[in-house]
Amino acid sequence: MGAQLNLVEQNLHLVEVSSKQLLFHIPSSSLFELDGLTKQVIDLLRLRPQQTAEQLIGELSGFTEQQVSETIREMVALELISDGSPLTAEIGLKKVTEFPLNTVVLNVNTGCNLSCSYCYKEDLDKPSAGKKMDFITAKQSVEMLIEESPNEERYNIVFFGGEPLSNLSLIKQVVAFAEARFADLGKPVDFTMTTNATLLTEEIVDWLNQHRFGISISMDGPKAIHDKNRITVGGQGTYDVVSRKAQMLLSRYRSRPVGARVTLTKGITDVERIWDHLFNELGFSEVGFAPVTSGDVSYFNLSDEELVDVFTNMKALGQKYLTAALEHRNIGFSNMHQLITDIHEGNKKALPCGAGVAMLAVDHEGGLNLCHRFTGSDLDTFGDVQTGIDKSRLGEFLDQRLDRSNTGCESCRIRNLCSGGCYHESYARFEDPTQPVYHYCELLRDWVDFGIEVYSRIMAENPAFIDSYISPRRAH
Repeated sequence: MGAQLNLVEQNLHLVEVSSKQLLFHIPSSSLFELDGLTKQVIDLLRLRPQQTAEQLIGELSGFTEQQVSETIREMVALELISDGSPLTAEIGLKKVTEFPLNTVVLNVNTGCNLSCSYCYKEDLDKPSAGKKMDFITAKQSVEMLIEESPNEERYNIVFFGGEPLSNLSLIKQVVAFAEARFADLGKPVDFTMTTNATLLTEEIVDWLNQHRFGISISMDGPKAIHDKNRITVGGQGTYDVVSRKAQMLLSRYRSRPVGARVTLTKGITDVERIWDHLFNELGFSEVGFAPVTSGDVSYFNLSDEELVDVFTNMKALGQKYLTAALEHRNIGFSNMHQLITDIHEGNKKALPCGAGVAMLAVDHEGGLNLCHRFTGSDLDTFGDVQTGIDKSRLGEFLDQRLDRSNTGCESCRIRNLCSGGCYHESYARFEDPTQPVYHYCELLRDWVDFGIEVYSRIMAENPAFIDSYISPRRAH
């Protein structure tokens, strides 16, 4: 008697798109069109588990013994069927022993000239009280990046705050130093900045353009929405100045696409209206949405009902994205872009993001933080730029998040795309960044299913869109 065969349900997910059955292979984040024989094998094993290959061959009378045997072999190799052999360890269970840093975030000033009501920054100060990073600390950060990861192909230095442009003199020093330092190594370096735009001038924009900065503008949409939370220290709305500065930037910035980053808070769920204003009326290349569900000030968190609205509205905008993609147009919806990229490239993440592995954030004193959201928080730092990464502590921390056993992530079908959600969201909600967040898992699973549908339609009807608009994003 042959080995008893069972489906490995946690490794497969079936999705129907335009009357076609697709199989999402969860361990590899790959998508396959399901043939009739594979579908029947799945159906039979769901109906009656623990069948042998001989029993399946006997029940599948419309196919030859060779066809059925070959399909079973392929499904066992993909670990869609178990024959009792041990399954490959989930990527989430493998330890992190290397820290291939390619990105360092410099928190150049804790001071900010705005006082956005929902801001998560725990080390945020008024402009007069801002603690600025000095050049020695910034230089040590760059040297640490090189020393820790000398073999990376490309490096990225991110300037963050507070408002990073409030320490422009340091940024200019760092750019001059880094460009010369990486040129000596024969390695490219990119510079990235998220700014509230209020301090931009034509001269600054031209300098940023000269050094090919990747720029993101924090902007929440039309005036009534933006001015609700993005206010000055004195309580005034900032839409008028931000929109004016953003339009100036967009009119003269040529080196890279400029994106808008939108924070969705309590009472703000109209994704399409916000996108339309920022993309069509102001002219941003991309618009990305960040729903607040675990902010430090709970008043600003979206309610469960509002979260449902947000995802419903994101799917409505996703339908516009699909319609445009089939007409070979890109409408710059970056959440959809990222999901399509992950599916197309078969991205599988053991951890929710590169924080702690490919990226660390340096606070104004030189402490190494998991990411820019943690500077100034009570979470211990993981070494400093003077003495290097505390790899033992960082490895222990990541091991806790990598271990999915006894969590809801263990068998979740989007476990390799979501990986338990944002560390800071967990920290804000549970005071424990290693604990996965579960409060909108079903919405995320539905969002991924929607992404699979959109991706499949694009690949079937206009695959050139992927080559034109998805793959080139990796070059920026």
